[in-house]
Amino acid sequence: MAGKGFTVKKDWDNPRKHAMPDGVRVPAEMRIGPVLVAPATVLAPMAGVTDTVFRRFIRHASLFSAESEREKRPENPCQVSEVRPAAPNLLEIEAEREKHGGPDSSEIEAEMTNLQSGCGLLMTEFTSADGLSRMREAKRRRYLTFYDDEHPIGAQLFGSNAETLAEAARIVQDTGFDTVDLNLGCPAKRVVGCNGGSGLLRDLPKIAEIFRTVRQAVTIPFTVKFRMGWNDSAIVCVELARMAEAEGLNAVALHARTREQGYSGQARWEWIGAVKQAVKIPVVGNGDIRTPEDAAAMVAQTGCDAVMIGRAAAANPWIFRQIAQYTATGVYDQATFADRHHMIRAYFEMLLAEAEATRDLPRDARLGETAGKMKQFATWFTHGVPAGGRLRKSIYLAKTGKDVLDRVNLFFADASSVTDVPSDSDFAASPEAVAMCD
Repeated sequence: MAGKGFTVKKDWDNPRKHAMPDGVRVPAEMRIGPVLVAPATVLAPMAGVTDTVFRRFIRHASLFSAESEREKRPENPCQVSEVRPAAPNLLEIEAEREKHGGPDSSEIEAEMTNLQSGCGLLMTEFTSADGLSRMREAKRRRYLTFYDDEHPIGAQLFGSNAETLAEAARIVQDTGFDTVDLNLGCPAKRVVGCNGGSGLLRDLPKIAEIFRTVRQAVTIPFTVKFRMGWNDSAIVCVELARMAEAEGLNAVALHARTREQGYSGQARWEWIGAVKQAVKIPVVGNGDIRTPEDAAAMVAQTGCDAVMIGRAAAANPWIFRQIAQYTATGVYDQATFADRHHMIRAYFEMLLAEAEATRDLPRDARLGETAGKMKQFATWFTHGVPAGGRLRKSIYLAKTGKDVLDRVNLFFADASSVTDVPSDSDFAASPEAVAMCD
């Protein structure tokens, strides 16, 4: 969340290195009630990040078909011996999909990969239930806009009043979302101060009331994302997961840190395993997944039904596609210098197009000026780009969205001869902090 409270670092404290465990893969699918999540990967809800433009950007960056990968598969799919260069650029993906009609799901090995996209479930930014229930229809549209190609998609709410959350959940259901999720994880002071997000972890009876009231209000799948507890002396994740199951929730997601921890230290995956052992409903694991190897290791260590990825997706939009490739073949594509240009350009062009498309809508429903959003994302997107600091400085001096895009294109045109780029894992090496909240 922007402003006061916690910020999410792009770097990890003492990141662990994982090799893909023999015979263990990220599951091909997970069901949240009647909703099929295939593959079992989820884009984490992030305030100021996961709006409709970013969600569609991730969906298109993640397109993947096992059919195109079979000839690249090693004899032992679980043996990882290389990381291939030259991932397809985003601007060519849709053209290829239109040309060939997309992959035929009947020809794809379901146990190996997904049907079409490496990201199985998209999530909105977290939204105030109180604000949603009171705001005008036009403003609701700004927060709850999504497109047909975003399904399946869940909307995440935060708040502390059971009836207000129930009303907001009904709005989410009527808008056409596939799932509704309750945020019990955000550590930001402004949210916790209103007894929202992880602040509610100190009041399990209140959480039980919210679970019961919201569950009675909607028929779409109802899920919850939470942290381990307020601090190390008040870890409640197992009890909370059992409560969620008893009240009829369809799945739970655990960010394996406490509120007091914020985003520091390593996520304690053993608690994801403890939650998985405690309930029969699907359990989604979240925390410190930076690479496909990390995703497989989390599944191997915890037995979780799906993995959720947040800050790594903001830095490396190919992460879901890489997981799908890795699951299918044991190797995955690494982005080239040209790919990074296409990625930045594609996202910025999407932002400009969305701003133009919403220009004539009521003010509350418009995307508005895009330069600020572009500068925010430049912090992530340009790491791993040679001379990225120079590009960021140029972007920060721009006054308009079009000016930002022009500067990006000029930078890459001047640097087109550069081919030696760091790996995607190096995106996480910067000590800079970015504002978002899970």
